[in-house]
Amino acid sequence: MTSRERVLAVFEHQEPDRVPSWCGASPEFWGKAKRELNLTDEALRVRLGDDFRRVFAEYAGPEFALNHEGATYRTVFGIERHGMGYGQPFDHPLANATPAEVYGWEWPEAEWMDVSKVKGSAQAYSGQYAILGGEWSPFFHDAIDLLGMEALCVKMYEEAELVDAVLQHIVDYYAAVSERIFDATGDQIDVFFVGNDFGSQIGPLMSSEVFERFILGHAYGLKTQLHCCGGIVQLIPMMIEAGLDSLHSLQPDCRGMNLGILKAEFGDRIVLNGGIDSHNVLIDGTTETVRRRTREVLEIMMPGGGYIGGASHDTILEETPVENVVAMFDTICNQGRY
Repeated sequence: MTSRERVLAVFEHQEPDRVPSWCGASPEFWGKAKRELNLTDEALRVRLGDDFRRVFAEYAGPEFALNHEGATYRTVFGIERHGMGYGQPFDHPLANATPAEVYGWEWPEAEWMDVSKVKGSAQAYSGQYAILGGEWSPFFHDAIDLLGMEALCVKMYEEAELVDAVLQHIVDYYAAVSERIFDATGDQIDVFFVGNDFGSQIGPLMSSEVFERFILGHAYGLKTQLHCCGGIVQLIPMMIEAGLDSLHSLQPDCRGMNLGILKAEFGDRIVLNGGIDSHNVLIDGTTETVRRRTREVLEIMMPGGGYIGGASHDTILEETPVENVVAMFDTICNQGRY
């Protein structure tokens, strides 16, 4: 089977020739892996057996000056950030905003994203791989940036209509960008991949009632894969009800995220992606530990299909040994055969 055929079979909850592999990594790890293995970007993906390729729109909107000293970049929603990696926002400009100030905020335009090259990028893979596309759409994170985590949680109860307005503006932007991407690419994209983190190590960041009120109310009925970290077992039934096709990335060291229970309760209704512990096993384990734990995860998750093998977070960190990542993907490829 081609990678694309393999992935599409899994999304139909069929058993393919082998478990598909998913590789997401930080730029720092990716650069380190290319240096250590002396490979190009595409050659590294081939070496790891990655069955997915991702295509992106490009920002082509107005350039904004950075107002804070030390700012590393500005989001499309006007938030300047600083620090390592994605960093942290300098401030939360809508924390005390009135509804009028929310509506008057300088919201981005979907036309700021150039979609003209996306189709060609997808076609370059000649149908061999499953293509991920659409905007990443981290609307919950953007709401946190604009309001602040504490203010957002309080306002969900005390000023629900204001939170509605903030989320609606954010989601409308992301939906419009993704629609432009899909219109421009036709049938070249296979999976709409979006990301929001609704869980902590010990459970969801909100109750099931609040999740349903604010998150599922914005579902568009598209076939999607959601990246969502943390302990979110209480929210999975509502994700399935909303029509989500796949859930990534399954953190087994979080409360309630026992892989056997997740597979038994949800595995026939939603594709499960990830689950190989990147917090502990991949970073601190030996290559033999990684192989053993990967085999154990495969034994739990493989039966009946509906599983994609990979790390328990999309961003494999720089401190992760390259040999451990190679051991994980080699084990998925060699031991994940039906």
